[in-house]
Amino acid sequence: MNYIKTTLLSALIGLLPIATASAQGEKMLREKNPEFFKSAEARRVGDQLLIWQRNTGGWPKNIDMVTPLTDAQRQQVLADKQVTDDSTIDNGATTMQMTFLARLWQQTKDERYREAFNKGVRYLLSGQYENGGWPQFWPTMRNYQIHITYNDDAMVNTLIILREILKDREPFKDLSDAELDKQIEKAYNKGIDCILNTQIKVGDTLTVWCQQHDHTTLAPAKARSYELPSFCSMESASIVRFLMNLPNPDERVRKAIHSAMAWFDKHKITGYRLERIGKKGEPGADTRLVADEKAGPLWARFYDLETCQPYVCDRDGVPRKHLWEIGPERRNGYSWYNDRAEQLFEKYEKWKNKWENKKK
Repeated sequence: MNYIKTTLLSALIGLLPIATASAQGEKMLREKNPEFFKSAEARRVGDQLLIWQRNTGGWPKNIDMVTPLTDAQRQQVLADKQVTDDSTIDNGATTMQMTFLARLWQQTKDERYREAFNKGVRYLLSGQYENGGWPQFWPTMRNYQIHITYNDDAMVNTLIILREILKDREPFKDLSDAELDKQIEKAYNKGIDCILNTQIKVGDTLTVWCQQHDHTTLAPAKARSYELPSFCSMESASIVRFLMNLPNPDERVRKAIHSAMAWFDKHKITGYRLERIGKKGEPGADTRLVADEKAGPLWARFYDLETCQPYVCDRDGVPRKHLWEIGPERRNGYSWYNDRAEQLFEKYEKWKNKWENKKK
């Protein structure tokens, strides 16, 4: 029985349903202060994360794992440990819990936290396709979950934690061993190959990436009804940042970065700023593009694969040119425009000077 069904059943029989994740709870799971991890509160949260870890080695997403569980809730979560369809790397799940446990182990040396962390590593390794990509959920998947997933930085987050483990950096120092490192290094290198192999090519020109790619053909793929195959700026910016941080980029990596940055430069939107009015979900809330000559560049999240024109999309799956053409639920409930690529240009100039001069 999956989590949603279990939660509904709990409500019917009078148990208190487990809350969804809160900003405060996620902030605690992302805590970095070593002093906090010496506290009883950190151990309490860590022990609760052990309960939430599925037998797969992964964790579900968007659930409050910080608030103390009632006895009934604890029994519910323990009964669900065998569930196989909600372990995921989406929305920071699994890598976030692993990092918390790594920090906790560094301060306590409690082997339970190390064992749970390494079980998480093995979960990450188990999900990788032979072509180097990772799906959104595994081992049991539904519909688009089977695709190679860059959406919400799922695959990039996975590669980053594998990189940090390999480099033996805090908070992952001494958590791995030589045998596991070999497996991690192989998976990490295959992941980079997958990124390079999925970069969308138009004619002879490399561009950027889609949010998700077919796990077999590597072609851009559809996810939810409003997430169509497209050039996707937001996740592509994170991919390029990851590639720029590679220590010895070969010619193929350098070409991928140059090509993506050229695409970003060509397709930026100028003269507009994104304006959010009111509070999300409340009457009168709205999101709109407003003309502003002083505004910095923006990028649409999605660009059409044929015309390369920016678009937005409602749950009917029909792409439209303007935000006002889609309903308020999707207009205000999704990130249609972003400036993530703008932050890359200064980094790109430094990266280019370093590696192109070294190449000469």
